[in-house]
Amino acid sequence: MAHRLSDHEQGSDPSSQPRFYDPYQGIQFPIPARNVYQLPTGPQYLFDEEASRNRRGWSDNITFYTGCGYLAGAVCGGVSGLVSGVGSFEPGDTTKLRLNRVLNSSGHAGRAWGNRLGVIGLMYAGMESGIVALRDTDDVWNSVAAGLGTGAVYRAARGVRSAAVAGALGGVLVGLAVTAKQGMKRYVPI
Repeated sequence: MAHRLSDHEQGSDPSSQPRFYDPYQGIQFPIPARNVYQLPTGPQYLFDEEASRNRRGWSDNITFYTGCGYLAGAVCGGVSGLVSGVGSFEPGDTTKLRLNRVLNSSGHAGRAWGNRLGVIGLMYAGMESGIVALRDTDDVWNSVAAGLGTGAVYRAARGVRSAAVAGALGGVLVGLAVTAKQGMKRYVPI
């Protein structure tokens, strides 16, 4: 039988209570020495610096934004392709031909949109992580600057005017997203 700490020994907060692991649980024959291990309930870090920061690392950031961008783009592009595929039906098309048009259109648009938004997510995450490392501080201005830079670099091949407009749009969109996130944290209880 495992020795459990009393409520006085553990503290009154239920989230701070340790979790016990018994590797011999369910074994019916007697075991002379039973070890019960206390498992941590919070994340563990190799270095103290990792525990003090409240954000993802650069590699996690890049993976997160690239994956979310590709997934969102693939879904939105698939829906757009579905609408254009249904709109391209012609009188006399068989069901098999209609299904083929919808699938081809959805797949083509989903890949194209997914790749675009995935690249935008990759550039944004790289710029944001670079700005955080350069400034050695984590605040809203890093995100806005990364949005400005991402929009400008993404549209740079179309000319200076297009890059400036896309950069301004990227900065405004990121600023709105960060403001909405801060408002959700403050006013919506979780």
